[in-house]
Amino acid sequence: MTNAVEHIVTLPVEGMTCASCVARVEKALKKVEGVRVANVNLATEQVTVTFDDLKTNLDALASAVSEAGYSLSIEREKQSTDAAVAPDGTTESRQERAFVATRKDFFFSLIFAVPVMVVSMFKSTNWFLQWIPLSTADIDKLLLIATTVVLAVPGRRFFNSAWKQVKHFSADMNTLIAVGTGIAYVYSGMVVMFPHWLGVTAATSHVYFDTAVAIITLILLGKMLEARAKSKASDAIRKLMDFRPKSATVIRNGYERVVPLEDILTGDIIVVKPGEKLPVDGIIVKGTSTIDESMLTGESIAVERTVGDRIMAGTINENGAFEFKATAVGKETMVAHIIKLVEDAQGSKASIQSLADKIASVFVPVVISIAAVTFMLWYFLGSYGFTPAMINAIAVLIIACPCALGLATPTAIIVGTEKGATAGILIRNAESLEKAHRIQTIVLDKTGTLTEGKPSVTDVVTFGDIDEATLLHYVASVEKRSEHPLGSAIIAYAVDHNTVFSKPEFFQSHPGFGIEAVVEGKRILVGNTDFLRQCSIDVSAAQANLDHLAATGKTTVLAAVDGEFRGAIALLDTIYATSHEAVQQLRTLNIDVVMMTGDKRQTAEAVARSVGIVDVMAGVLPQHKAASIKQLQDAGKTVAMVGDGINDAPALAQSDVGIAMGSGTDIAMETADITLIKPDLHGVVKAIRLSRRTIRTIRQNLFWAFIYNIVGIPLAALGMLSPIIAAAAMAFSSVSVVSNSLRLRWTNL
Repeated sequence: MTNAVEHIVTLPVEGMTCASCVARVEKALKKVEGVRVANVNLATEQVTVTFDDLKTNLDALASAVSEAGYSLSIEREKQSTDAAVAPDGTTESRQERAFVATRKDFFFSLIFAVPVMVVSMFKSTNWFLQWIPLSTADIDKLLLIATTVVLAVPGRRFFNSAWKQVKHFSADMNTLIAVGTGIAYVYSGMVVMFPHWLGVTAATSHVYFDTAVAIITLILLGKMLEARAKSKASDAIRKLMDFRPKSATVIRNGYERVVPLEDILTGDIIVVKPGEKLPVDGIIVKGTSTIDESMLTGESIAVERTVGDRIMAGTINENGAFEFKATAVGKETMVAHIIKLVEDAQGSKASIQSLADKIASVFVPVVISIAAVTFMLWYFLGSYGFTPAMINAIAVLIIACPCALGLATPTAIIVGTEKGATAGILIRNAESLEKAHRIQTIVLDKTGTLTEGKPSVTDVVTFGDIDEATLLHYVASVEKRSEHPLGSAIIAYAVDHNTVFSKPEFFQSHPGFGIEAVVEGKRILVGNTDFLRQCSIDVSAAQANLDHLAATGKTTVLAAVDGEFRGAIALLDTIYATSHEAVQQLRTLNIDVVMMTGDKRQTAEAVARSVGIVDVMAGVLPQHKAASIKQLQDAGKTVAMVGDGINDAPALAQSDVGIAMGSGTDIAMETADITLIKPDLHGVVKAIRLSRRTIRTIRQNLFWAFIYNIVGIPLAALGMLSPIIAAAAMAFSSVSVVSNSLRLRWTNL
């Protein structure tokens, strides 16, 4: 039996113009059997679909979208390969093409619109007629020709789209524009060509060619500015892509050769000269240099890197020459992961958008109904006649703007996630960005979060008839089989002191407590106080010494030989220089800060005091970390967990917002909602500030989008807005929303 594979694809959708389109494309895709999730992003004009490959395929998805009146581009997905780092390059080029095409249409329309509007304004004045040797009827015929050109050439996009929607029994923003301008055009054309049909005199009846061309031109202007703004919103992705060089110098068979980026293999030795960009991720094997990592971490100061240090693709080598071994190429590099994560986040949907989506799904039919009612009320209940009724109905159609509703949330999410990426803050999805602004309590893991996670031995204390060298020999021999960070520090210390290691004859680990082993026929116990006490080892004689070490923030590893306590090794982990300041900044954001650690309380409280933390969870075993997070959540708190190790993954998953330090393990980063590339708690502060400012921007956008329609439509229905003014307001409503979102790019975190 073949197992189903759940696919997640992000594909361009052509033909969408407003939030109504978003709702229809999502609805069409969700009707396809096997589709679990379909999220459309109007700002990027893409849809992210999660589907079961045994029940459907890309062709079926494309067919469903086509039946709804739009076009789903699936060729790129079918032809994609794993060789290249491939964010959707078509997205950027399509946005740029859209801008160029709209700009061309706008200026074409403007060339005809200006004369039409000027002539329409002055055609009845004596001085104008003196200069133009034509009758009013002839002038109107020329205006008809010019207006026909505007509607048929630059305006065809609106009518073509409206016709597609009609064929699928639906309507969108283009329908409103097409109906509004079409009514003005047809009525005016009838007045000019067949006045007797309407029972009017062509010479005295008013025509509205200026209204039709002004609406088309102003909306094209708004669309052009909107396309440019939307393109700018994705600048960060393009900049990340630009940071990748096209080729690199690789040593193969003892010779240096320049190879294309896609030909670099894991394990290749790559030569980097001053000023060059790093092509892939790797580890330096020869040489020293300073590297500009600002494009990944947001840190403007270059950092020194030497043999053994990890380096990342896209960063810039400033002055030294070195060689490094490629450890990740193509889609596996950090910059590729960043691009993919940002794209996934931009394709996701925040829950705050749900109200706008619900309104958008019925927006256009409701507006058309309001326009029809407006016409009937003006025509039948007053003595105004056909013309005022028509003009006010057109104003209602044109003033309505579902675009602003559709762009309010995704544009802010796009700019917010890219702002985060350029500051070294990787946000998994829109929901993570949204949840972060509600954080009330932050739980900080000690090792690797508040501290550097690189403990070093400071004291070797012996008890009974054993010397330091012998104690170190037993403990280091046992720790040789362990992968614990404290064990690695003890081994490094033992090597520096020329300790001879013995292979354990027996070895058993007790996670969270210690290790039991047999070395040279002796039973060795290495671990914390609780472990030795569980094994009936009396440590009371050394309690004062142990308390003193703990009070100075040191972690102690105790050792027993053949049932007798024989000593302790104390280790100290350096606290990040930025930890204290970052904790204070979190407090200024009205967030409670808690430290969680497996260390004994005295050691934990000493470290907590040094960074300004009052609340401490000490002695928490790895398997109990998630439960500790849940206790805080059960108390009604929105909790964020910050950690970096594999032991933190369950707690990161349990928390409302999991934040992983980038220096940590892959599993922690995969579990987290937010990943900090730079191991600095200031990144947590910045992430929360970014979330709050993004949500504030979304709320501002939604407020103005709703207010615009709530106020504009009644004013138009009451005859207080001309169609031309309505067109200008409608065109710039979307521009204002996108521009407000773009302000996030310049906010200080």
